Amino acid sequence: MSVGDVAGLVAAVAFVALVGFLAVPLVKLGRVLDAATQSVRDVTEHTLPVIDEAAASVAGANAQLAKVDAVTTAAAEITQNASALTALVAATVGRPLIRLAAFSYGVRTALAGFRDSVLGRKARD
Repeated sequence: MSVGDVAGLVAAVAFVALVGFLAVPLVKLGRVLDAATQSVRDVTEHTLPVIDEAAASVAGANAQLAKVDAVTTAAAEITQNASALTALVAATVGRPLIRLAAFSYGVRTALAGFRDSVLGRKARD
């Protein structure tokens, strides 16, 4: 065996040791990547039903909001109709009642004046 053969043998043993030394972290890294892949798969399996339930909840909330919108619209229309009816009643009944009150006041005043003038004459006669 020559010096070159011994150097080659030492180099080969050193290369095998280096490969063995680097193989351990690579195997561990492979296990970590497998565990990470499994974790991502588990998270995905548990997340998708939650997302589906959230979408269903949002759809239900939108349906309820549509119903509330319909009720609010109906209430606004009722308020407008009541306001219009109040204005109509005030215009139809209010003005004649004011005129009737003014007329009755005038009649009472006239009768009171007439009574005072008739009673005043009788008292003097």
